[in-house]
Amino acid sequence: MASTHSPANPAAATQLLEHPWPQAADAARHRVPRQPRSAGPLIGVTAMAASLGATGFAAAGQAAAATPAPAVSAPDEASGSALAADPGLALAARIQQQADGQRTAEESARLAAAEEAAAKRAAVRQAEARAEVGPEQAGPGTFTLPTAGYTLTAHYGQSASYWAHLHPGLDFTAPTGAPVTAVGAGTVTSAGWSGSYGYRVIQTLPDGTEIWYCHLSSITAASGTVAPGAVLGKVGATGNVTEPHLHLEVRPGGGAPIDPLEWLRAHGVNP
Repeated sequence: MASTHSPANPAAATQLLEHPWPQAADAARHRVPRQPRSAGPLIGVTAMAASLGATGFAAAGQAAAATPAPAVSAPDEASGSALAADPGLALAARIQQQADGQRTAEESARLAAAEEAAAKRAAVRQAEARAEVGPEQAGPGTFTLPTAGYTLTAHYGQSASYWAHLHPGLDFTAPTGAPVTAVGAGTVTSAGWSGSYGYRVIQTLPDGTEIWYCHLSSITAASGTVAPGAVLGKVGATGNVTEPHLHLEVRPGGGAPIDPLEWLRAHGVNP
């Protein structure tokens, strides 16, 4: 006789049918092996960062290239604020100003020297021209100046530390080489070296008055009769002198000297 068994707990039977082996399922779920960490995501992040970095650098480079560089201009030397702000510029400006001033002074000195030389050459040419025509135009009783282009620098009777006695003549300061001419008609009675007088020419006039022409650089007429304005020599600085000049003495009868300025004026010549 077959017997039929009915479960004592119908709910438990239903649970068994719906969820067989619940513990095994839980265990299987917990035993699912963990997936190993791979380098794939990290590599992707690194690549992305590198890509972004490269893109950023490229964009920055393009922005820098697109932005024009500030223009550099030379400092304005006339600007006082710029010079005050930069001591180097101020120093350079002062040096430039000093150089410009020095160049200006040198140019002025060269110009003055050139003008002085031109004036001396003109005086020499004038004296030479006058000497060439003098003897023909002047008569026997006429008197002329002994040189041209001169300055009277020492008069008769003056005293100075470099003279042993009072100055016995009249000094005509003139350029070296300027012609020295006879003040009147007469005869050259002496010519040559004379110690402190340097090269000297003595001319004796018809009345016996001696005219001494001293400190010459050269002698042209060493002897013979000469007319007024005849060239006797050239201005120089021989003997006891400090600068080129003609020292003129007038000695009546060949004796003691007198004032040449007064003698010349008495003969119609006014230096």
